[in-house]
Amino acid sequence: MSAHTDTLPARPHGSPGWIWTLGVAAFAVAWWLVYRQLVPVSEWLTGLLPVERHSHTGEAFAFFFYDVPKVLMLLTLIVFAMGVVRSFFSPEKTRALLSGRREGAGNVMAAGLGVLTPFCSCSAVPLFIGFVSAGVPLGVTFSFLIAAPMVNEVALGLLFGLVGWKVAVTYLGFGLGVAIVAGWVIGRLRLEGWLQEWVRNIHAGGVGEIPSAELTLVDRYRQGIEAVREIVAKVWIWIIVGIAAGALIHGYVPADLMARIMGADAWWSVPAAVLMGIPMYTNAAGVIPIVEALLGKGAALGTVLAFMMSVIALSLPEMIILRKVLTLKLIAVFIGVVGCGILAVGYIFNLIF
Repeated sequence: MSAHTDTLPARPHGSPGWIWTLGVAAFAVAWWLVYRQLVPVSEWLTGLLPVERHSHTGEAFAFFFYDVPKVLMLLTLIVFAMGVVRSFFSPEKTRALLSGRREGAGNVMAAGLGVLTPFCSCSAVPLFIGFVSAGVPLGVTFSFLIAAPMVNEVALGLLFGLVGWKVAVTYLGFGLGVAIVAGWVIGRLRLEGWLQEWVRNIHAGGVGEIPSAELTLVDRYRQGIEAVREIVAKVWIWIIVGIAAGALIHGYVPADLMARIMGADAWWSVPAAVLMGIPMYTNAAGVIPIVEALLGKGAALGTVLAFMMSVIALSLPEMIILRKVLTLKLIAVFIGVVGCGILAVGYIFNLIF
């Protein structure tokens, strides 16, 4: 990471490594304790405002007060961890491991990791940034970014309880398929040049003049801290803007209106569902009540699942945050490739069920 070499001294002679390790462990404990209190703190802050808690405005404020610190804390932790990990592996070695003949396997691994991480789309962005900064191929990182919010144990468990195991398993298969194929296609297009310039510099940089094998433990911790200083400083404002937009959508978009528009089983219902889902923002658990309402009003299952996928994989707040990392051209490619996969899933589900 060439940008780090100007601030990383060759050999610090200060505190020994065990003190740094103790400090990192204390930070991790403090991080976890604070993270566990985000929900009650967000409720307390909302309660201080002159608004009804369960009104549209109250829902929007509670969402904002919870998601902003959550995403920023995840970003800080993940970027620090990836900065430390990156000190062990040069970007060239990482790319060699996951590119070329192994790129398809990398897409599968990344999508599988996404299934195990119950992140919403905006929460998955920090790990996406960490992957890119560590030199992981762009297509592989996109496979994770798609799968993490769209296919996780929360979504599968709720679908199992709502419409049965056959639909849940089929959704798992198609969701993973979209994540793997879309990531592979984006990787084949070789669009690394469409990353923002500051991300390209990190993506192409080395770990510094000190060989990786000769770095001390303190060196690695310092690289993690420097990664946080460099990356978080560039994206924090976009995260707040994106979550603010998501909070307004979360609080004010009426589910009844969507149910009336999408209730008909028509050929145009699937693309309409995708277009309606993109401006929204919620996680898999949050969209399930909408899914249940749409199914209860007679909407086709494929149409509803296409809507669900677009809400949690192509949300507008996610695109706002990604704008600091990706150029508009790359965001357009991402939306186009994933959107085509979601359309295919919607139509296939409507034919099968």
